[in-house]
Amino acid sequence: MTVKSCLLFLCNHFFNANGNHEPQHMGHIIICMRLGTIKFENCIFGLPLHSPFTIFVCTKINTNIMADNFIEKQYEQYQNRKAAMEMAGRHTVRKQSGATAGSLQGKRAFVTGGAKGIGKAIVTALREAGCMTAFCDTDNEAGLQTAHSTGAAFFHTDITDTAALEHCMQQLFARWGDIDIIVNNAGVSRFSPITETTPEEFDNILSVNLKPVFVTSRQMALHRSRADEPSHYGRIINICSTRYLMSEPGSEGYAASKGGIYSLTHALALSLSEWHVTVNSIAPGWIQNEDYDQLRPEDHEQHPSRRVGKPEDIARICIFLCQEDNDFINGENIVADGGMTRKMIYLE
Repeated sequence: MTVKSCLLFLCNHFFNANGNHEPQHMGHIIICMRLGTIKFENCIFGLPLHSPFTIFVCTKINTNIMADNFIEKQYEQYQNRKAAMEMAGRHTVRKQSGATAGSLQGKRAFVTGGAKGIGKAIVTALREAGCMTAFCDTDNEAGLQTAHSTGAAFFHTDITDTAALEHCMQQLFARWGDIDIIVNNAGVSRFSPITETTPEEFDNILSVNLKPVFVTSRQMALHRSRADEPSHYGRIINICSTRYLMSEPGSEGYAASKGGIYSLTHALALSLSEWHVTVNSIAPGWIQNEDYDQLRPEDHEQHPSRRVGKPEDIARICIFLCQEDNDFINGENIVADGGMTRKMIYLE
């Protein structure tokens, strides 16, 4: 196809479809800098903005001397640009309808160890952000109190019992249809000299602190893999500790469990990416759950931030990671310790 015949075809196609204008001359043309405008000597016809004409400047070019494949090349470039724009559009973050920016309204969240301390602060923050929230704990009395004060659902569950933990999650899948957010918070702090720590005690610490992280994440992956319609939102947040990178004598079980959470987090981030689930961990430093006003001045002053941490500090990070726009943070560990792990300490 010659340039002249190709132009004639395109012009007739666009003009007849948008005003029934008939071009009078094809000998000399000007393709103007303004995309979508083509001039035929004394006549200017408007083309739709999605037309395949590309910006090109010339004055009275004879179409007989233009390369025969000029239009074809320009059209191919247009198609490539169009495909790139469509691809970018598919990855544009969709805002939640009917919710304010940063809101988690309607999201479904499950927290392990949510009755007291950091877990309770996380449950409270999720409820305040608009989440339907459930949590499990072995402390029945504290669990009922937290459920009453927050409006969250409480499951009296021992997370070291894998079948019981899976059953708890299956109930939530049946009730809600899916779980959007999992916060693996439950854990124990047990320290003893290595000569007095039995292998059974070591295993028990890992069964509380580490294994449930795998169990809950696996349940989410299994549920998502069987779903009829894919979900495009998911969050798993694992509560780690700064002891994954620093220790003191007698902390072998605890350090091993928190180091396992640190490594498991980035492994899970890759495994669950196909279901649009981000996985991150938070490593708290000194978080004072009770009697904050009883702390000594030196307790606060040793921190570069000049204070000891509170459970709400960790809860706010959870809410931040759960926001839809923050899905580019994935496989990461966020340290929240008032700067203590950056502080070089030597005896003088």
